Amino acid sequence: MRAEPQPVPSKVAADASYRADTPIETMAEWIGDEVAPAAFPETILRFRNDRHAAGIGLAQLSDADWVKHFGRFEPLPGNLPRPLALRYHGHQFRVYNPEIGDGRGFLFAQLRDGADRLLDLGTKGSGPTPWSRRGDGRLTLKGAVREILATEMLEALGVYTSKTFSVVETGEELTRGDEPSPTRSAVMTRLSHGHIRIGTFQRLLALEERAHMAQLVDYCLEQFPGPPPPGDAPGRDDPAVRLMHLVVERMADLAASWMVAGFVHGVLNTDNMNISGESFDYGPWRFLPQWDPGFTAAYFDHQGLYAFGRQPEALHWNCGQFAIALRLLTDAPPLIAAMERFGPLYMEAIGRRWCWRLGVASRGPEADAAVVATSEKALSETGVAPDRFFFTHRAGRAAEGDLADALAGYEPLASEHPYWEGTGPQSMLIDEVEAIWAAIAEADDWQPLSDKVAALRDMGAAHGAPPLPAGHVWDTATT
Repeated sequence: MRAEPQPVPSKVAADASYRADTPIETMAEWIGDEVAPAAFPETILRFRNDRHAAGIGLAQLSDADWVKHFGRFEPLPGNLPRPLALRYHGHQFRVYNPEIGDGRGFLFAQLRDGADRLLDLGTKGSGPTPWSRRGDGRLTLKGAVREILATEMLEALGVYTSKTFSVVETGEELTRGDEPSPTRSAVMTRLSHGHIRIGTFQRLLALEERAHMAQLVDYCLEQFPGPPPPGDAPGRDDPAVRLMHLVVERMADLAASWMVAGFVHGVLNTDNMNISGESFDYGPWRFLPQWDPGFTAAYFDHQGLYAFGRQPEALHWNCGQFAIALRLLTDAPPLIAAMERFGPLYMEAIGRRWCWRLGVASRGPEADAAVVATSEKALSETGVAPDRFFFTHRAGRAAEGDLADALAGYEPLASEHPYWEGTGPQSMLIDEVEAIWAAIAEADDWQPLSDKVAALRDMGAAHGAPPLPAGHVWDTATT
């Protein structure tokens, strides 16, 4: 009798740096729903991020094994046996919606990196879930390509962002009312430090699940650790208050990083805000063609609620919703005290990050604020693109007039990388995004995308890692 063929294990099982760890399972009964991935007619590997796969023991996977795990979503060894579609609520354009959750994605796996930090692998476009409502649970290939470009550009500019880990084309034709249809489909996998959102806490508040919220606070403090609150902070030993301080610190730095990058996220709903402080979920994003606080990314943002210049306000407002949710566990005054730190933390962060992108060493919040204000004035008056401005004035070069005066006494950072001697900066304006997509859509030519990713990574190497706040445990430049 002929023996039945046995499944061939993927090479990840032999990679000593692969470390599965699934603490989310302690909350699985109430934080999500087990789901099955869609069965796609095709699984064509289009993008794999070996740069970050190496940090979690997955870079040695063959392409066939990669597609097995990130196209058909066969479980990784010792990991979640079935994916979890996470449950949450959220304010969407400041209207509360209790009918949302992971509608076209799920948490696929959790792992540890070499620094013992927890990382999640989550999906987009992996099929319907109990939270899909009337959606098909799918993702357009163009949407996946746009997310590759957004995350690579933001990472190069020092933004704490999720990483586009994998894109697999799935062979379906999708109809979308707001773009040319039918269009090609894909499933994408993200790598991030967590998928716990402000909206996760809002759901527990709405359901009055106090014990679960306390458990979730403990989970977030353990898996996304950070410095303790200031010594004079009221209630600093209360776990909920400690977490509130960490989220305020992270959101202030995230807002500043977007502003320095000239980036407009587009949809800053509370369900798009990770407790880890990571930027993620890139839909209608744009980078500024010129300095314009009123610039919006989403065509449906008719009131400019999430315009470029209002992003710090939006993240502060979202922190307020987090504080309201935590009232299920603790009193208001210490949460309000944490909220009051947002403004000063944001101003410190934008000065620190602005100087880093200009290529000079920070001299402290007061002096840095003058550099930011002078730079913004120059950007507004000249109409020069932010990418060009920072490149032209790297380490203070070519600075004149008020900008030269503001930079007097600033120490230049090392700028030996050949990128700074090139003809101009990398950018990610909409025309280039559309041109990269057109090459794929019209000729199945992936070389422009590959070339752009390489160029962005070169720019990131030229910038180096941004200086982070004291006690910040995550490295924004590399996982």
